[in-house]
Amino acid sequence: MSNASIPKEADAAFMAAALSLAARNLGDTWPNPSVGCVIVKDGVVVGRGWTQGGGRPHAETEALQRAGHAAKGATAYVTLEPCSHHGKTPPCAEALIAAGIARVVSATVDPDPRVAGQGIAKLQAAGITVVQGVGKAVADRLNAGFFKKIKDNCPLFALKCATSLDGRIALADGDSKWITGPRARAAVQALRARFDAILVGSGTALADNPQLTCRLPGYAGRPKVRIVLDRRLRLPMNSHLVTTAREIPTWVVTADVGPKAEDLAAKGVEVLTADTADVGTILADRGLTRVLIEGGGQVAGAFLKAGLIDEIAWFRAPVAIGGDGLPALGPLGATTLASIPSFDRIESLAFGPDTLDMLAAKGS
Repeated sequence: MSNASIPKEADAAFMAAALSLAARNLGDTWPNPSVGCVIVKDGVVVGRGWTQGGGRPHAETEALQRAGHAAKGATAYVTLEPCSHHGKTPPCAEALIAAGIARVVSATVDPDPRVAGQGIAKLQAAGITVVQGVGKAVADRLNAGFFKKIKDNCPLFALKCATSLDGRIALADGDSKWITGPRARAAVQALRARFDAILVGSGTALADNPQLTCRLPGYAGRPKVRIVLDRRLRLPMNSHLVTTAREIPTWVVTADVGPKAEDLAAKGVEVLTADTADVGTILADRGLTRVLIEGGGQVAGAFLKAGLIDEIAWFRAPVAIGGDGLPALGPLGATTLASIPSFDRIESLAFGPDTLDMLAAKGS
């Protein structure tokens, strides 16, 4: 099958395979995006690659290595425009040219100013046929965190809630184990795997003494960065988060720069001094692209009120707790229905008796 005769249906199918590869390491490649690449010659896949942990090697490099000499005259399906700048690795656009790739199908443009169309231009200048926009909607969603970091200097924030039917996360005394069942809790671990970091407030850290690790069976990716918003530095020195900080990255965002900050730092905790309003900028500056917010209600409400929540994963159990239970969201200060945060439902799934609604902020 010549490049000129490849039907649109084949391009879509091979790009779908590349997008599946890109999703493999989502949450494991920051500060880089997670990219997939499939190299096809005469209708046969001769090389596959996806961005490796920590962002290197890049997907194209992996796929070209597997394809070897078969890459000459082949088509490369790439979920993000090949990079064109020299960083810690040579440009992928140049690697594709050197390998003799004849055609590149790219899902979406890389907004990084060091690329931003320059990768496509470099390929075309070398005589390579370039097709753009195949699978763009899926690629844009996969890259949403990386894009937001580049464009807004802020990571994508997703809120995870596990509640009763009436939106309660715990009884009045704080007991919350367990509102949702084991299948839903296993799904939370799969959700964590797709994020760079997990964020909670000091109230959740005090009440639950969480580990904030990804315990998905078989998961071998990078440990998730654990972030605690703790203005008054209430995090106990004997908490799971502090005692394991040398093994698992643990960041505390605070306004307190007193002696306890030094004690936490001595245990391996990175203490970041900032106002809550600046959290997005600070985390993006440190390379994060996707952050999962897991509690509690005050933190969830504050991020919603600030318009920072891009996605919601809302797990709901078929039980009722009542008005004396602890709410999933703190006050939003809404005065009109037109001013309340609004989301589109992307997907609904069942996990035994529990349900999960995946939501995206309107206009995102």
